[in-house]
Amino acid sequence: MPNRTLVPYLVLLGGVLIVSMAAVLITSAIELGVRPITIAAGRLAFATLILTPIAWSKAGGELRRLERRDWLWGLGSGVFLAIHFAAWISSLDYTSVASSTALVATNPIFVALASSLIFRERLGLAVWLGVLLTVLGSALIGLSDRDGTGGTHPLLGDALALLGAVCGSGYFLVGRSLRTRLTILPYIWVVYSTAAVILLVWMMLAGQSLFGLPPAVYLVLLGLAVGPQLLGHTAFNWAIRYVSATLVTMAILGEPIGSALLAYLFLRQPVQPLQLVGGALLLGGIAVATLAERRAQPSTAQLAEAESVIAP
Repeated sequence: MPNRTLVPYLVLLGGVLIVSMAAVLITSAIELGVRPITIAAGRLAFATLILTPIAWSKAGGELRRLERRDWLWGLGSGVFLAIHFAAWISSLDYTSVASSTALVATNPIFVALASSLIFRERLGLAVWLGVLLTVLGSALIGLSDRDGTGGTHPLLGDALALLGAVCGSGYFLVGRSLRTRLTILPYIWVVYSTAAVILLVWMMLAGQSLFGLPPAVYLVLLGLAVGPQLLGHTAFNWAIRYVSATLVTMAILGEPIGSALLAYLFLRQPVQPLQLVGGALLLGGIAVATLAERRAQPSTAQLAEAESVIAP
């Protein structure tokens, strides 16, 4: 049986390593002179091109049966996903990989807050403790970036990463009802294609183009689409069939750590002591809040996790 072997754990580890490469690849493209909106548009465009024949060959019937409300929910989710990518990728132009990836990982906290404020879902004391730890960790990261050593405009980059987290939460919340009616392939095709179109239009309005870029940039964009966008999150969704949703959640929190290590090795970006403490508090807060909420809602935990790990 696959769940009694090391295979799911190796796949999970591989998924973390793959998605951890995203920030480093994006920063490399930015250093080659490519604008963040072009990177965001190219990543989603390549992912959609790869996904389209797969989705329509395996789930064409389900896609053709989509109702108007399904398309509307999918479009709304795609709008949030487009802004998420634009904001987060832009943050890497201003702040360090370590700060950006730690702050954008706070989306579960914003989901919990929105669930409480908008949907009137009651949050337990442990969830609020997780929120407090996350806020403290974010503040420490901001303080560590005040001297400007983490990028050209670290505080702006930190704010953009948090905006990316907020919009990632919107993508999750808007798409949550749709995911109860659709399987994975139709859902991500609708959302990815919507986000790709929005980002391509945004890119053109900004006077940018996907044509005439250095060959290395196309390799980066293709790598982002095939690696973190498709293979990385597919690995999470496959592994969750054989290991607990809690383990997958904890593994995903390894992404900022992996990204920071890769940035140090390949981009020579050091991690400041205060940044390290802030990141530890932030990730610890996310873990506390996520685990507490999962214990409170065990019946929906696996579905919720399957939705959340698709979010880039």
